[in-house]
Amino acid sequence: MDRIELRRAELGEEKILAYIQTESWKAAFSEILSPEELEKCTNLEKAEEMYRNVLNGHFVHLVIEYVDKNPHCIAGWSQNRCNLGQNTAELICIHSLCDKWHQGYGSIMMRHILDEIKEAGFSEVILWVFEKNQNARRFYEKHGFRLTEQKNQSHGALEIMYSKQL
Repeated sequence: MDRIELRRAELGEEKILAYIQTESWKAAFSEILSPEELEKCTNLEKAEEMYRNVLNGHFVHLVIEYVDKNPHCIAGWSQNRCNLGQNTAELICIHSLCDKWHQGYGSIMMRHILDEIKEAGFSEVILWVFEKNQNARRFYEKHGFRLTEQKNQSHGALEIMYSKQL
């Protein structure tokens, strides 16, 4: 396996974060979201601005993964946004460039993020995933996440909640 570096994302890396997110969305959601919604959600300038705000606010913990010094994967988590209590964190995003999908890099990131969340004192983590995103659902289930009854509409598609006890 290639050389991996995981570290906290820093202000000034918003272009990298936005690029990974938007390219990941294009690859993963082209069959899930309408073309219009996908185009709106993958606007690079808007994504850069969002990450600039996130990095300035520090309410989301963002980690970036480099593979052989090239940015590949990002993940972000925070206290849950669903009023599920102070012991529950939320995995807000995990995105990677599709050229290295199914090679273990996402699992390295997931283990790192789950350890980080547990070390921060949380006993549970939730995440939302598009119901039709079977690849992501298999990935989350492989990492011990279990489907809950919670559902939500987002970007014109149905999202479902998964949960994992830490």
